[in-house]
Amino acid sequence: MSAWPEDWKGAYSNSRGGAGQRDASGKTWLGRAYSRQIHTKLSPIRHNDPVSVHPSVIRAREKASRYFAQALAVLALASVASAQESAWPSRTIQIVVPYTPGTGADILARILGPKLAERWKIAVVTDNRAGASGNIGTDFVAKSGPDGYTLLCTATSFGTNPAINHNLPFDPIKSFAPVILLATSTMAVIVTQALPAKSMREFLELARGQPGKLYYSSPGNGGPQHLAMELLKLDARIDLVHVPYKGSGGALADLVGGHVQAMIVSLQTAAPYVQSGKLRMLAVMSAERSQAFSEVPTLKELGLADLEVETWYGVFAPAGTPQAVVARINAEMNALLGQSGIRELLAKQGMAPAGGTPERFGGLVKKELARWPRVVAAAGIKAD
Repeated sequence: MSAWPEDWKGAYSNSRGGAGQRDASGKTWLGRAYSRQIHTKLSPIRHNDPVSVHPSVIRAREKASRYFAQALAVLALASVASAQESAWPSRTIQIVVPYTPGTGADILARILGPKLAERWKIAVVTDNRAGASGNIGTDFVAKSGPDGYTLLCTATSFGTNPAINHNLPFDPIKSFAPVILLATSTMAVIVTQALPAKSMREFLELARGQPGKLYYSSPGNGGPQHLAMELLKLDARIDLVHVPYKGSGGALADLVGGHVQAMIVSLQTAAPYVQSGKLRMLAVMSAERSQAFSEVPTLKELGLADLEVETWYGVFAPAGTPQAVVARINAEMNALLGQSGIRELLAKQGMAPAGGTPERFGGLVKKELARWPRVVAAAGIKAD
């Protein structure tokens, strides 16, 4: 048997396949690619021999390095975000109320704010930004940073405004993260003390006898109070003239002064005026009588069963607020709403504490947004 190289003598084949061919003598001809592979495997590389790397290998290494650097950057950002969330809250929290002081959302913010401040050891301030049926303050929060330091404490108008105004500067779903449904309350029909009607039945008879002669105020065109009164007009077949104001303060002041004769307003907003004798409550729009005003009948008792209207109050954060922050705010507010002292305080204001998950609140808002366009169309209400 000949030595190993002698068995492989012969010219190399230039064939593309490089798999090898036999010549007339029966010896094997190897392709160049195959011969190089054998040489690479069997021949040692000397220390001083130059080593070359294929360009594709270099590109692969560069791509891997870039991916590794990007992964490190993502991990670093995630670590920073996690640290920021765990440190929340570390500075003042602003609860924006898009209505005037004394309204239901304002009352809730001022009851819960100080309690949250005690728990979190930071300042919690209530910021009233009223106007445009709540749209001014709502838009402010929509454009605020999604960091949990700016919250919106709002009410039913959040769900009615989109039915009136199709050009809002924010999206009621996409611009906000639901946090919690705080409370619900009924609405009440109230009138000035100067009006001769002492009951709801007498008021309806008076309105029917003077079509277009009585005026009612509301905190703004297209708000829940406006819509509720328009429903009452349609169902009770009465004709009242709408006088919109920029907030509940002016609407109530002119009602007390006798410049307008009637108004539909949330129970807790009307309560101090009724209790002081400045205004008269004729009926509530809930399914049952209010514990705070048990002598006042429901519209259902008066034969107007389709006019149940509840006011709701809830908290939103700007869209994009970390879920961990939203969850913590939700848990803290649920804990406060469960305290007997706060429940009693809200009951005196005509509110029923609600609570629950962000998903519960988000579901309610979606139902409200779907409900009111039909009401607006039936009443022919137009935006200002």
